[in-house]
Formats: sequence, structure tokens, C-alpha cells
Amino acid sequence: MKGFALLVGLWLTLSGYGQQQKDTLQQLSLFTKAPAAPKVDTVATKRKRFDRQAWLLNHNPRTATRRSALIPGLGQIYNRDYWKLPIVYGGLAIPISLFFYNNTWYNRTRTAFDIRVSNDTGRFGEIHPDLVNLSPTSLQFYRNSFRQGRDYSILWTLLVWGLNVVDATVFGHLKHFDVSDNLSLQVNPQYMLATNTPGLSLVITQKDKKAKPLKTVK
Repeated sequence: MKGFALLVGLWLTLSGYGQQQKDTLQQLSLFTKAPAAPKVDTVATKRKRFDRQAWLLNHNPRTATRRSALIPGLGQIYNRDYWKLPIVYGGLAIPISLFFYNNTWYNRTRTAFDIRVSNDTGRFGEIHPDLVNLSPTSLQFYRNSFRQGRDYSILWTLLVWGLNVVDATVFGHLKHFDVSDNLSLQVNPQYMLATNTPGLSLVITQKDKKAKPLKTVK
């Protein structure tokens, strides 16, 4: 029994020593880790930057606005925001599908209501099977509900269409904002003498104010 306890104690001691050695090696590897190599502009990177600069010279936010107003999503394609296309068409598909659904059942309930109110027995076959057992009061209620749903779906379609135009216009203008490394933001503390209160000032400066001409990549 004492021998077993001795073996257990020796195993725990060796395990703790091994874990300590492992932690020491990990800490040494952090200090001896080679620094990351500096980023070098490759020909592909320069070509991509040149293509974007050339594209911005010919880009016009008004064109994006007109195209989105004509066909939803066309302005986003012009702005190269391709990832927004599922959002635009998904947002339009829901109210458009609801419009057709509500319009179909509005016509069915209206026809059934007119036939039941006029008691035109010769047209009873035109009533949809799901509406045969409904009273004129119920048919009138469903008719008004489906008509309201149809009108709301039209409004939602116009709203999503308008948001699509706004998005293309706003992000079309944002494409021309300089967000490169030439910009710097400084936060400077100030003391307002007029109000005797401390404050902060935000200063945005541009390191290189001279516009550089486009250079071709050989």
C-alpha cells in the first residue's frame, strides 16, 4: 500500500514538472517567434488598386440612382455591391408574393359575395369550394381583409423599392470618400474659456494633399 502511494506521488510530481517545462517552452517560443514579414505590393495588388482608381473616375452616383429606380438591384450592381442583391430581391419578393395572394382571394371572395347577395343560383358554380359554406357577412369581411392586405403589400413594395434607390444613391456617394491610410484622426483636449469647461476637438488631416496621377502597371 505504501509502495502504491509512493508511485502515485512520484507520478504527480513528474506530471507537474512536465507541465511546468511545457509552459516554459511555450513562453520562450513567444519571445523567439520570428517577426511577420512586411507586406509587399505584388503586381496583382497594384493592378487591383489601379483598376479601382480607374473605375472611380468613371463612377457616377446619379447613374446608380437612375438604374435602381428603373430596375431594383441594378444600382447595386453598378456600385459593385453584389452581396446586396439577395437582400434587395428578397425584400421585394415577400410583398409581391403577398400582393398576388391577397389579390387572388380578394377576387374570389368578391365574386362569391356578389353571387350570394344577388342570389344568382345560376352562378353558384363560380364560387370557390372553400367559400361555398360562408355567409354573405363572412364573405364581406374576408373580401375587405384581402383587399386591405393587397393595398398594404403595394405600399410595402414601393417602400422597399424606394429603400433600394436610397441605398444605391448613398453608397454611390460613399465610394468616392477617401478612407485610405492618407487620412488621420487626432483627438486633442481643449479648455473652453467661455464656459470654463474642458472639451475635446476632433481634427482630420490628410497626409498627402497632392493628388497623385494614375500609373499603369507594367
